[in-house]
Amino acid sequence: QVQLVESGGGLVQPGGSLRLSCAASGTIFSIDRMGWYRQAPGKQRELVARITSGGSTNYADSVKGRFTISRDNAKNTVYLQMNSLKPEDTAVYYCDAERLRRHAWDSARYDYWGQGTQVTVSS
Repeated sequence: QVQLVESGGGLVQPGGSLRLSCAASGTIFSIDRMGWYRQAPGKQRELVARITSGGSTNYADSVKGRFTISRDNAKNTVYLQMNSLKPEDTAVYYCDAERLRRHAWDSARYDYWGQGTQVTVSS
């Protein structure tokens, strides 16, 4: 099986920084895309940022210039560096692994989600 485990969330003051990590473990041959989503209370889950295995990235407009997504393919780990945090960034942050292949001989692809990590921006 495959597990995604996030870490790095917490409480931070406005203007501060946090770095989230998400490590995928288990039987993994490749992961096409990894991403970060967030869900605030009473709101739908939204894309924050995603990155392909080749390093192409895209960001939500609300985080452009403040957040940076990166990835270590050898470790199947994705990071989210969050700077200049605002109260409206408060949410549970989830990582996902999209179009994951478990074996070289198997073309089937799967999507997996982490359990989420809380980020609270407050003074």
